[in-house]
Amino acid sequence: MSDLYLILENGMAFEGQSFGSEGDITGEIVFTTGMTGYLETLTDQSYHGQIVLQTFPLIGNYGIIPSDFESTTVGPLAYIVKTPCQVPSNFRSDGTLGAFLREKGIVGLCGIDTRALTKIIREHGLMNGRITKTRPGEVSLKEIRSYKIKNAVQKVSCAKPAFHKANEAKYTVALFDFGLKENIKRELLKRGCDVWVLPWDTSPHDVTRLEVNGVMLSNGPGDPAENIRIIENLKILLQTGIPIFGICLGHQLLALASGFETHKLKYGHRGANQPVKDLKSGRVYISSQNHGYAVTQDSIDKRIATEWFLNVNDRTCEGLWYKQTPAFSVQFHPEACGGPQDTVFLFDLFVESMEGKKHAAR
Repeated sequence: MSDLYLILENGMAFEGQSFGSEGDITGEIVFTTGMTGYLETLTDQSYHGQIVLQTFPLIGNYGIIPSDFESTTVGPLAYIVKTPCQVPSNFRSDGTLGAFLREKGIVGLCGIDTRALTKIIREHGLMNGRITKTRPGEVSLKEIRSYKIKNAVQKVSCAKPAFHKANEAKYTVALFDFGLKENIKRELLKRGCDVWVLPWDTSPHDVTRLEVNGVMLSNGPGDPAENIRIIENLKILLQTGIPIFGICLGHQLLALASGFETHKLKYGHRGANQPVKDLKSGRVYISSQNHGYAVTQDSIDKRIATEWFLNVNDRTCEGLWYKQTPAFSVQFHPEACGGPQDTVFLFDLFVESMEGKKHAAR
């Protein structure tokens, strides 16, 4: 392992060791609190443009399991852990975390005080950083500060439509790929939905031409308000009466298409232990989350939508139920791989909305 430095945009620096690919990398540093699920984290395209910090100290103990991946490519630019496991123990494992990062060309940094770094981000908010062999003092902080994530959805979305056939299919769903987690598709297929996975810029005309029964808006990276073209397309789709279900970025984009606003959180929600409250039933669910933006509650027009879920920790909006069209959305991940499956029933509600049953009853 060679020596590496993490240099924050405020000038603070950490010294550690390399355990992945070699090279300098600059990105937005975010932390995730998941104790497991590191494979899903690494293959989640919502982390595009970011350097992921794991708060749990030992990562990699069950090795690399390709069947657990959420996409075929790695989402984060780089990966920071306290201690990477060198000898994983799992009959499904195909290798070590370090070997996987080297194979994929992803920079890995270990041996730093990850707890101290997490506290800095919590206290000061998200900031950029650079992982490099260059000593602190010889790196331009101005360059680090100038880094921005741009055109993220366009970079991670699929290039062309792909059709996936379900066993005993009853419905057809258009699934927009904004940085799609594979388990969203799996949950739809499991419920008898044929799935068209569509590129980010698919037009409303092309969607309706497929004669789909529902539209699913996936998770994805970046600032939701940057996606002007998607938002304009969703305004049209909302008028068709086709049931729509949005997850994470899809939730934010649906809100923006309805005239609401979004804002960036101080350090976001990333992990598998976020409590969300159903405001109708009063029940609290534990959810998996990965996002840095939220729908601004003061901007929600109650004639158009009602707030459905609320984050118990910071009271931010976690879900919306639309009144004038069969649409709903959540900020968390009901497909939850890895993570709790408390809210997987939302996929059943989506199927029911395609059957024309439950929406008006809420």
